[in-house]
Amino acid sequence: MANPRQIVKRRKAVGNIHKITKTMQLIATARFQQAFQRATATKPYTQKITHLVEQLSDAAEGQIDHKLLHENPDAPRDVLLVLSSNRGFCGGYNAGILRTAMAHLKVHPEREQELHVVGKKGISYFKFFGRPIEKAITEIDEKPRYEQVEPLATAFIEQYEKGLIGAVSVVYMKFISTGRQAPEVLRLLPLTRSAEDTGGRSTRPASHAAVQYEFSPPPEELLKLLLPQTVKVRLFQCFTDMAVSEQVARMVAMKAATDAGADMIKLLSRQYNRARQSQITMELLDIVGGAEALK
Repeated sequence: MANPRQIVKRRKAVGNIHKITKTMQLIATARFQQAFQRATATKPYTQKITHLVEQLSDAAEGQIDHKLLHENPDAPRDVLLVLSSNRGFCGGYNAGILRTAMAHLKVHPEREQELHVVGKKGISYFKFFGRPIEKAITEIDEKPRYEQVEPLATAFIEQYEKGLIGAVSVVYMKFISTGRQAPEVLRLLPLTRSAEDTGGRSTRPASHAAVQYEFSPPPEELLKLLLPQTVKVRLFQCFTDMAVSEQVARMVAMKAATDAGADMIKLLSRQYNRARQSQITMELLDIVGGAEALK
């Protein structure tokens, strides 16, 4: 039987950890609400600008020749942007993203992949495996701002228009619902008319196909302005999805840790009661044995 004092010390240590995980769970819940509001607020704009670009592309078909719509097969390399977190305690969040990134690299071994990694966890992971990182980004935190993401998208657009890169893909955690998030690879460049803001499926309703618009200025001029903006907005949507998915994962992980801590406290309390009862019984037997020996 364990020493009751040791059980008390262990129960106290587990209780302190339980308080910490409970606090972290509450903080993650509050941050999730903020990140969820940001992600849901930006998604309608991202979807609408994508649909508008599709409609303009249909209206200007055969009249516009923009570099962002064409592939660069002769480019020397592709770019893979991996969005991970700066902090841990979020379950399998980073593991899912990094496994997807490694699988993407293995699927395309014929192409040189230039790695751009956001987050300390992803940076440490690729350094451990000896993968060279072109750019490590740690200044974008759990609340990504558009002015932080816009220069990154602008740099990709400039390199793509010059023919220096053949494609830009983003590996991130897509937020589907509070109970479901999935790692995904988004082809950011080249742009395709059927591409959704978060993947390769078109969400344009069939009833919109017959709608006719009058454009001023002409569609080709509008597209020259909207195509770069679409790239920037879609990349920012990836960052907002990343932020809300991270908080969901941390909230779930901390809740599991809190529940496990509560169960362990109950178990240690039962062990303490048994050990204490056994100790009291032994002390009573010693007293009775001593009294009998004096007779």
